[in-house]
Amino acid sequence: MTKHNVSIGLSNPKSAENVGSVLRASGCFGVDDIYFTGERYARAAKYNTDTKNANQKIAVTRVEHLLELLDSDCKVVCVELVEGAIALPHFEHPEKACYIFGPEDGTLKQEIVDKADAVVYIPTVGCLNLAATVNVVLYDRVAKSDLSFANDALIRTSRDQNNHVKVNSKG
Repeated sequence: MTKHNVSIGLSNPKSAENVGSVLRASGCFGVDDIYFTGERYARAAKYNTDTKNANQKIAVTRVEHLLELLDSDCKVVCVELVEGAIALPHFEHPEKACYIFGPEDGTLKQEIVDKADAVVYIPTVGCLNLAATVNVVLYDRVAKSDLSFANDALIRTSRDQNNHVKVNSKG
């Protein structure tokens, strides 16, 4: 998979399980780093969750403000259910992006939304949890990209070691 300089920003996440799932998704979809604000995750981080060792490859850094470490050429994409946002199916992902997600039990601050290059939402009835939202956005990014990396070699390196199943052609 081609690196496109992708970061995730989490605003005051509360659940170690959700952040662990965000880490796992980040490892699967080629995210470079994760930033978070607040104290809740730092306190909950002692609990273990299955990240498929993504935490050994992706830096997870606590910051005071989610926008403080971004390069000037990085586009800020807020993902939040707010009026005026772009529906994810209609969104064109920038090459270099930081996707910022609100807390599970709240919303992004207006000052962050105001500084975003784009604000998108996933058109659902009700809201998804943090980890599910990150997975959908990252999948959408990959699905809309050049899929030249998608082949049987990728499947062989990505699947469980006990999986040796193949599709047999009929006919």
